[in-house]
Amino acid sequence: MLRIGICDDVYDQRLLLCAAIERILEARSIEHQVFEFSSGEGLISWLQKHSGELDLVFLDIEMNGLSGMETAKELRRGDDGLQLVFVTGYPDYVFDGYSVGALGYLIKPPKPQQLSDVLTRALAALHKLAPQFFICHSGEVTYRIPKKEILYFYSDRRQVVCVTPTRTYQFYGKLDEVAEAVGSPFVRIHQRYLIHAAAVERMETTEVVIASKALPISRSYQSAALLALTKAILE
Repeated sequence: MLRIGICDDVYDQRLLLCAAIERILEARSIEHQVFEFSSGEGLISWLQKHSGELDLVFLDIEMNGLSGMETAKELRRGDDGLQLVFVTGYPDYVFDGYSVGALGYLIKPPKPQQLSDVLTRALAALHKLAPQFFICHSGEVTYRIPKKEILYFYSDRRQVVCVTPTRTYQFYGKLDEVAEAVGSPFVRIHQRYLIHAAAVERMETTEVVIASKALPISRSYQSAALLALTKAILE
């Protein structure tokens, strides 16, 4: 599923770009969702509540309020894996997209081949970055969570909760499967807890402290957990 945001303060421009994107992705049989935003402020506000729910954003450069570049800088501070493309109606518009790691820019209305090329590059970039993220699903919503931001996971009956400094994500799953997906930076300390070793603030024999919260180390995991955590700290 490719989740795309279109941010432009002109409704007709959003509509045209959305239609063009959908034609290309439907022809390729790529499952997708498109979200429209009429301002940079609106996009930023939405992502603060829905972090990890967009993969690619098309940004109009000149908008009322925050410009596309100002919006991009704010977005990049919150998600360095989000793919960004600038859109402009002015062929001679000059800007430094490299500072926010943008894929490039398109002239309105974008030519089908140029738009297709940008979508191809975005998919390739997302595939390359995939190992840096944990992907989970809650109903129809897919979350793309940077592994480096995850503090710990805990299980609650049939659900797993992923805790980050800014929010929590809840989804159906098993902690064993999550542990396999995230790999060695994470350590199982309890039947209910899987922690990011780099997030540990203090470690004792029977508990670790992460973000000022004490999490128990169970007897059955104690030896392996302490060894793995000690190794991670030394590395």
